[in-house]
Amino acid sequence: MIAIGGAIGTGLFLGAGTRLQQAGPSLAIDYLVCGIFCFLILRALGELVMYRPSAGSFVSYAREFLGEKAAYAAGWLSFLNWAMTGIVDITAVALYMHFWGTFDHVPQWVFALVALGIVGTMNMIGVRYFGELEFWFSLIKVVALALFLIFGCVVLGLKMPVAGQVPGFHLISENGGIFPHGIMPALFLMQGVVFAYSAIELVGTAAGECANPREIIPRAINSVIYRIGLFYVGSVILLVCLLPWNAYHKGVSPFVTFFQALGVPHVDTVMNIVVLTAALSSLNSGLYSTGRILRALALGGSAPRALAKMNRQSVPYVGILTTVAVYLIGVGLNYLIPARVFEIVLNVAALGIISTWSFILICQIRLRKLVNTGEVESAGFRMPGAPYTAWLTLGFLGFVVVMMGLDYPEGTYTVMAIPLIAAVLAGGWGLIALARRQA
Repeated sequence: MIAIGGAIGTGLFLGAGTRLQQAGPSLAIDYLVCGIFCFLILRALGELVMYRPSAGSFVSYAREFLGEKAAYAAGWLSFLNWAMTGIVDITAVALYMHFWGTFDHVPQWVFALVALGIVGTMNMIGVRYFGELEFWFSLIKVVALALFLIFGCVVLGLKMPVAGQVPGFHLISENGGIFPHGIMPALFLMQGVVFAYSAIELVGTAAGECANPREIIPRAINSVIYRIGLFYVGSVILLVCLLPWNAYHKGVSPFVTFFQALGVPHVDTVMNIVVLTAALSSLNSGLYSTGRILRALALGGSAPRALAKMNRQSVPYVGILTTVAVYLIGVGLNYLIPARVFEIVLNVAALGIISTWSFILICQIRLRKLVNTGEVESAGFRMPGAPYTAWLTLGFLGFVVVMMGLDYPEGTYTVMAIPLIAAVLAGGWGLIALARRQA
C-alpha cells in the first residue's frame, strides 16, 4: 500500500491538470506508453531483487555490477530526484491552499515554508509512527482515487449533466479530438508523465524487504500494470469524458475541478483536502528518504561523514537538515517565480528519475550477461524480452530527455544543465578520492 500510494502523488493529482491543458486527451496515451516502459523497468528491478533481495536502495546493485563510482553517482542522482520532488510537493501544497479564496492574498512562498516547517519537524521527532502514518496517507490517496473512478463511471453511465454538459466520449471529438494541439505537445510532456510515475520502483524494493521476497515479488510487480491501467490511464480517460479537456486548469487538481463542476456543496473541498494530504504525504516520504540516502552515502564513503550522524531518536538529523536547506531554495523559488517553479523543478526531478531507472536497467543487463556466461545462477523471474526490451527502454528514456530539451524554455534549460550536474558529481568524487588518500 505504501509503495503504490507513494507512486500516486502530485504528478497525477496536480500535474494532470496542466498536462491536459497542454496535450488534451492524448495525455492518456502518454500515460499508457510510459506505463508500459515503467512495467519493464519494474521487471528489470524484480530480476535484480530475485537475484539478491536488498532491504534498501537500488544503489547496492549499482555498486555490485558497475562499481563504486557508479554507486556514488546513482546515490546522488537519487538524492537529486527526491530533493526536487520535495520542492514540487511544497509548491503543490501552496497551490492547493489557494483553491480556497480566503487565502488568495497569502503569498505562495508562505504556504511552502509552513508546509516545510511542519513536515521537517515531524521528521526530526522520530520514526516510530512513520510507517503507520504513511500507510494511512497512502490508503486515503488510493481510496479517494478509487471512489472518483467509481463515482465518475456512475455519472458517465447515467449521463448526469456536469456543468451543463452531458458527459461522454463525444466531448473528445467535439473539442479537437485526441490531439487538439497536434502530436508534438504530447511528446514534449513525456517528462511530466515520467514524474507522475516517480517512486513506482518502490514496489520492487518494498517487496525485496518482505519475509518471502521470491513469492511476493512476481505477484507485486505483475499487478502494477493493472494499477497503471486503472489509476493513471483510466483516470485521464474518465476526466476527459466527464468534462471537456480545456475545462481543467494549471495549478488546480483536475479531480477538484470535476467535483466543483458538479455543484454538490463541499465535495470539492473534501477532494482538495485529500490532494493536499497527498502532497504532504509525498513531502514527508521524500524528506524521510533523502535523510537516509545521505546517511547511506556517508557510511559508504561517498559523502561527508557528518551526514551519517543520528540523534537519540535514531533520526539522521544532519541529512534531514541538509535536505531542508535544499527545500528552502524551493521556498525562495516560490517567492521569485511562483508561476514557473512547479514546471522548472519537475523537469529537474524527471532527470533524477530517468537516471535512477537507467541504472536499474543497466544493472539488469549486466546481471543477465553474467547469467548467460554462467558466472552467476539465474534466480528466475527474467525480464521479458531481455536484453532487447532493456535496451529499448533505455532508448525510450533517452528519447524523453531529447523531447525535454526541445521543450523551451524550462525543458531546454534543464537539459543544458546536465553537463553542470556531471561536473559537480565529478568534482565531488575527486574530493572524496582525495580525502581517502589523505586518510
